[in-house]
Amino acid sequence: MDDLVQFLRDRLGEDEQAARAATPGPWKQSGIGDYGWTVSFSRPGTGVEAEDSDQGRADAEHIARHDPARILAEIDAKRALLRGAEEWEGGALLYYVLAPLARVYHNHPDFDPSWLDD
Repeated sequence: MDDLVQFLRDRLGEDEQAARAATPGPWKQSGIGDYGWTVSFSRPGTGVEAEDSDQGRADAEHIARHDPARILAEIDAKRALLRGAEEWEGGALLYYVLAPLARVYHNHPDFDPSWLDD
């Protein structure tokens, strides 16, 4: 269990670092630009564009929904779960709560495939 908790702490730290390095939000899908669907960041002249298609619009909306503020809030929520895990050593039940959080990082070299077991 300690390995799982540490693995999650490490990944959340990496996610936090990436979110804090990104242009702060709010990010918003701001319609069609010169080249396609636009996601505007909080600084003038910053953002990204996705292709002018239904898929491009879906991509732009997805990017906007995952701005740094949202990611940081999700990290805080997951860290609260980890703190609870440390305070309550409930063994198997806690494993079933934390292992699904780790599974999103299944491609990471430190991921333990046993965390995929149900």
